[in-house]
Amino acid sequence: MRRIRFAALFAVAVILLPLFLSSCSGDGVTETATLYVYNWGEYISDGSEGCLDSNTAFEEWYYENYGVKVKVNYSTFSSNESLYAKLSSGSVSYDVVVPSDYMIERLIAEDLLAPLNYDNIPDIGNILPEFWGETSEHSAHDPGNVYSVPYLYGMIGIIYNTTMVEADDPSLGSWKLMWDERHAGNILQFNNSRDAFGSAQYLLGLDVNSDSEADWRKALDKLKEQKPILQGYVMDEIYNKMENGSAGIAAYYAGDYLAMYENNQDLEFFYPEEGTNLYVDAMCIPKSSKNKEIAERYINFMLTEEPAIANAEYTYYASPNRLVVESEEYIEYMGEIKEDAYEKMYATDSVKTSTYKNLSGEKLILINQLWEELKSDIEISTGIYAICGVILAVLLSLGVYFGVRNRIRNNY
Repeated sequence: MRRIRFAALFAVAVILLPLFLSSCSGDGVTETATLYVYNWGEYISDGSEGCLDSNTAFEEWYYENYGVKVKVNYSTFSSNESLYAKLSSGSVSYDVVVPSDYMIERLIAEDLLAPLNYDNIPDIGNILPEFWGETSEHSAHDPGNVYSVPYLYGMIGIIYNTTMVEADDPSLGSWKLMWDERHAGNILQFNNSRDAFGSAQYLLGLDVNSDSEADWRKALDKLKEQKPILQGYVMDEIYNKMENGSAGIAAYYAGDYLAMYENNQDLEFFYPEEGTNLYVDAMCIPKSSKNKEIAERYINFMLTEEPAIANAEYTYYASPNRLVVESEEYIEYMGEIKEDAYEKMYATDSVKTSTYKNLSGEKLILINQLWEELKSDIEISTGIYAICGVILAVLLSLGVYFGVRNRIRNNY
């Protein structure tokens, strides 16, 4: 009887299970998914100080519109190179990543990104024409935006503390300020190869996308010349150092300057007269994504008015979204942060700029080698003294050891 009853129950379960699962994935909604998003630090409105939490808003919006509970698993990186290392290793799987233009070009070349289905991104029309489409001037890294949707953009400039740098300093307005020995110990340099080399290349008048090894070695020599007067190489550490006044000069991204200015109004900023990098950060979907459709809808959600404005306000970066650029609320908000904030972020027409391009595999290997040489560079004399010190310490410790052993033996 027990076997018959179990068989009957099993048969009923087999019949009812598909109906149960169907109801779970329909309007009854118990279906869940995790969306893995990998972005720059401090680069999305997170709900702090009363602002919109863009990821939570997406989760709520998706549940209401598609009946699926999506959890956004959000993590951050500090440079394009660290993002590349993660993606190219194949050890992790993300659904949405936000690299910069030259890195997008590299990821496309290495077949690491998935083409986008714009049926799931209907609000792409909110992106200004100069940032999207076959003829857009700022999407040469991905012609036609097959793989990427612009998120935010900006330019690199130099931040300086007005209590440490006089208004009549002859190096103001130029990359020379980053090499000025009078400010030794107060200067911070990028801790990523492309931006650090870029600062030297702009100062020297070299092409930041040069195919000449000699040009890259000239830039290396300039960075070596700078190294003794640096306080350090930094990325996100720059915030504390510039905000608390422990450093006085640093090259960094314009939007982040405004974030620092909020906490230290002694800080000022300029775009170097020799020229600088204009970058576009864009949302992409890696080929390894396990939730491509949800990822595309996430990208589309970030193009809609409320999150687009919230993200621009939170980060202070320039937005390629017309709903942001034309928003009186946004323009007023930027003016409250700093009187010339809006003009500074959108000053692309008045600044001499260029963009980083993806380099050949040979040149990428060269840059990595030169960067390692710079970061590990030690004067030979210093190295010899250090080695001699280690040898002497070992000899002394051996002498003590054997002396103790001899004393012990003699005692016995």
